[in-house]
Amino acid sequence: MQRQQYQQLVNRMSPKPPVLRNCLWAFLVGGLICLIGQAFLSGFQRLGLSILDAGAATSVVLVLIAAFLTGLGLYDEIARFAGAGTIVPITGFANSMVAPALEARTEGLVLGVGARLFTIAGPILVFGIVTAWLAGMLYYFFGPRPPVGS
Repeated sequence: MQRQQYQQLVNRMSPKPPVLRNCLWAFLVGGLICLIGQAFLSGFQRLGLSILDAGAATSVVLVLIAAFLTGLGLYDEIARFAGAGTIVPITGFANSMVAPALEARTEGLVLGVGARLFTIAGPILVFGIVTAWLAGMLYYFFGPRPPVGS
């Protein structure tokens, strides 16, 4: 059997994923995570926090919830059901930090948890920081200049 024929057979026999259903669930679960975040933000503002402080407090709460659910093994179950809907930036980042650390906890705190903590999130942090630095430098050198004499 030629490689092309084999690939055609594999394509024909492979189950087709329910793309529309997966997109719908991702949208609904991602939207629900954002709705929960907005509820926390509004609640913190009603308690008298400024928008910046309320945003910081909301981020902390969402990270704690996602880390807690990851520790219980529930975040992975939600991700199996919702797919990309759980990659909402703040909760997905918390999950990507906690999951590898939990897997390596039997190897000890330093060589296990400490070494694996940034396995997934490390490259994201590096590229994010480098991109932010590069954008800042471009803005500094080529951004708008204040009018002369002001």
